[in-house]
Amino acid sequence: MKSRITPLLIALSMIVGILVGTFYANHFSGNRLSIINTGSNKINYLLQMIDNKYVDTVSMNSLVEQSMPKILSELDPHSSYIPSSEADEANDDLRGSFSGIGISFNTIYDTINVMALIKGGPAERVGIMPGDRIIMADTTSLIGLKDQDAIHKLKGPRGSTVKLKVLRRGHDKPLTFSVVRDEVPVKSIDASYMLPDNVGYIQLKSFGEQTYAEFMIAMAQLGVEGMRSLILDLRGNRGGYMHIAIQIANEFLRQRQLIVYTEGRKSPREDYRADGHGTFPSLPLVILIDEGSASSSEILAGAIQDNDRGTIIGRRSFGKGLVQQPMQFKDGSVVRLTVARYYTPSGRCIQKPYQPGHDQEYENELLARYERGEYFSSDSIHQSGPAYETRLGRTVYGGGGITPDIFVPEDTTDVTSYYREAVFEGHIRQFAFDYADQQRSTLSRFRTTDELVNHLRRQNLLEQFARYAEGHGLRRRNLMLYRSRRLFERAIFGSIIYNVATPQQYVEYFNHDDASVKRALDIISKRETFPKPTE
Repeated sequence: MKSRITPLLIALSMIVGILVGTFYANHFSGNRLSIINTGSNKINYLLQMIDNKYVDTVSMNSLVEQSMPKILSELDPHSSYIPSSEADEANDDLRGSFSGIGISFNTIYDTINVMALIKGGPAERVGIMPGDRIIMADTTSLIGLKDQDAIHKLKGPRGSTVKLKVLRRGHDKPLTFSVVRDEVPVKSIDASYMLPDNVGYIQLKSFGEQTYAEFMIAMAQLGVEGMRSLILDLRGNRGGYMHIAIQIANEFLRQRQLIVYTEGRKSPREDYRADGHGTFPSLPLVILIDEGSASSSEILAGAIQDNDRGTIIGRRSFGKGLVQQPMQFKDGSVVRLTVARYYTPSGRCIQKPYQPGHDQEYENELLARYERGEYFSSDSIHQSGPAYETRLGRTVYGGGGITPDIFVPEDTTDVTSYYREAVFEGHIRQFAFDYADQQRSTLSRFRTTDELVNHLRRQNLLEQFARYAEGHGLRRRNLMLYRSRRLFERAIFGSIIYNVATPQQYVEYFNHDDASVKRALDIISKRETFPKPTE
């Protein structure tokens, strides 16, 4: 009898509980939320209200996608949201490869122009050539597309095929190529070669998965050629993986020397020290930086500077001292959330000041530097952070990038308004492309940068450019043209070399009279790469 009554009592108790709960909910809450009124619950409830009661139909997925970046922008300038459709592409530069056809291109006159081919890549294998104009991918016209949209059409899964229609100089009709997409390497090093007096030079443009391996191979090759000192060019390097910068710094430091440490509200301090197995602890070293050097570049430069291991030359770096951790959602989208700050060995955080929600002001900070003259005079550098000391007692500053040991101003000698217009309106770039395309067969015969430059000097290109620019709306001004002659020739020659030669030849040409490279060579020749203690 007792066993039959027990289930009945339990059922009655549940019914009474539900009725009481419903009464209190209706009596006390009315239309108010029946949940704890925290921020996260408010956002969830707001989305529910919109979905259930908003006057028009709303795509909730689209609303969430638009909200994510705005929420993160209220935290700091580097926390970001990457939709699932862009997540793979966002990591291409860091992964070391991507699936595509193996070309680099520029868009000139609304048309994709092939600049260079990856050696042995898919496009080269089927016969596509530099100078070709790709006008169609499968059934989609590429004319007038933005670069990012065109990239989406050319990339695709490995093994998939894309049919390209190509215009080629000397052919009346378009050519058709079927290209099977394959893995295409993304190189971090555009140039690695020997300068005079056994000085090695490496230009490092990013810190990706393969960068350390590329760097060590380049160092080994330079060693075979007799390298006795090194110029490591980090100008324009926006960063990448922190651990790659740590690996490279480790090669130059001695055991237990601090490279960098990170710390955040929920991230306890973590030190990264040299393990003592570095290959080049005594190699004379100069690092070049500028306002485009950020993140991992600053970790490497800061480790060398604070340990008094080498000399930093150039202009003040960008100032990014925040560490992002990628966190992936089930749909493949990614949040890169700032979880810590990194600190150089002296204890300085070189993150420049920012106000949450003022991203535009943050991005315009480089323009503010230019306007107050910081690119032209070291006296104009604004040090907003506290002072610290290197291992030898030299003063360094936090709160706004790495300030170089030796300042090299931007070259504005002979700059005129005519030259500025020619650059900013794209006339130099377009003239150089047209000239290179017309003369490609002749220009491609030259094997060295010096041979090519000597040929270009005999072609009276300054006069050819002036006529070309005037025909495209830039009024000719002879006095300014000849006052800026050196700058014009440097820009025109460089752009032509970029169109017909290798990336290394392009770098070699500009380094020939580069002020920072010259200063580095001077420091090396005087054996002054290792800083001295403060008196």
